[in-house]
Amino acid sequence: MIYSLTMNPAVDMNINSQGIRPKVVNRTRDSFYSHNGKGINLTRVLRHFGVDSAAIGFFGGFSGRFIVEELEKEGVPVYSIPVEETTRINIFVNDGEQEYKFVGEGARVSPEGQAQLLKLLETLPDFRYLTINGSLPPGIEESFYDEILTVCARRGTQVVLDISSKRMPELLRYKPLLIKPNDEEVGEIWGRSLNSLEDVEETMALLHRQGAQNVLLTLGDKGMLFSDGKELWFCDAPKVKLVSSACAGDSCLAAFLSEWLSGGGLEAAMKKGSATGADVAGSNGIGDLLRVSEYMQSLTARKVR
Repeated sequence: MIYSLTMNPAVDMNINSQGIRPKVVNRTRDSFYSHNGKGINLTRVLRHFGVDSAAIGFFGGFSGRFIVEELEKEGVPVYSIPVEETTRINIFVNDGEQEYKFVGEGARVSPEGQAQLLKLLETLPDFRYLTINGSLPPGIEESFYDEILTVCARRGTQVVLDISSKRMPELLRYKPLLIKPNDEEVGEIWGRSLNSLEDVEETMALLHRQGAQNVLLTLGDKGMLFSDGKELWFCDAPKVKLVSSACAGDSCLAAFLSEWLSGGGLEAAMKKGSATGADVAGSNGIGDLLRVSEYMQSLTARKVR
């Protein structure tokens, strides 16, 4: 079983409009509401590809109920920990040319809620894999990651980290199975630029020295790189018209894991991840994922070192 942990879930509201102007009524069209959170998206895509997965998260208010109810309609197992405040609603506006993102802070999680999560992790059945995804909500300190990872180490759970934490270099001492930074996070967290293959190799070597077993480095529409400390692979990305970048990175990771963890091979996993991320970027929310196979046929995954 792959469990996903989303500590700061959201309802994403995707809106399309014909331009945006100040001080006038901007008429919108095609409003679309999706039940989201990075780990939630990951679990939904994993299950789409036939992988057993369950979602864990903190949920509150009408928007939290909406997320849980929508997941249950899809048959997704949900471990819901209640919070008093209302789960955030993020807004993504596409004016026909550009995308504008308005992302909320999130609902506060009490110490009691955090203790409830740790207790849950101690008792989950078939706790083979845990993905930790997204940002921390108000009320949770960065040190909480250590408490979660300590439980996982004690239970022998393999961990995948997809978080933008300044403490990532320290957290790598727990030797996560996989981390998924993007190029911006590499700059913000590790202070490194990726202007050449040499830069990439040096950065990958650093992440492995700090403890990462495997690294999936995403570059947006430029593709992705994978390193296991011995080999370095690159896969390009399909060219699509951007509708919303929300969910794309999470879906990419889920598709990659669905192939990689099941023994489908690295080349297939990278193509599937890249194709799925592009399909989702060209859709509202996760979309229908009907173009993944088509996009995969146009991609090349190759070993560069």
